[in-house]
Amino acid sequence: MWRAVLLYAVLLAAGAFALEWLQYQYVIRVFAPEVYIGLIALGFTALGIWAGYRLTPRRAAEGFEKNDAALRSLGVTEREFAVLELLAAGHSNKEIARDLDVSPNTVKTHVQHLFEKLEVQRRTQAIQKARALRLVP
Repeated sequence: MWRAVLLYAVLLAAGAFALEWLQYQYVIRVFAPEVYIGLIALGFTALGIWAGYRLTPRRAAEGFEKNDAALRSLGVTEREFAVLELLAAGHSNKEIARDLDVSPNTVKTHVQHLFEKLEVQRRTQAIQKARALRLVP
């Protein structure tokens, strides 16, 4: 990362030097100053886009495949899995109940069964364990 920042700084300095050189050589008189300013602005814009592309971390594009074997070994039902997916998406019990067209108490029951099957005590632990087991993305 430091190499890219240093390179960007050197290129910025080179651009400023080129601008000063053009001014000293009276080349700026051939065209209107706006043309040169526009060209330098385009150069710095391209340089900024390049630096941003280089400095921005990218996530590896990996396809998610649900671990059906883990679901079967844990004994997670289809409805519990639907609740788990919505939990992982950050939904509340009321939102899950509304989405699945069940009562909030039914959602609480499913969540409690998921806690027992995943051997956890909190929603965040359940989501972490489900992601570790590749049950949810």
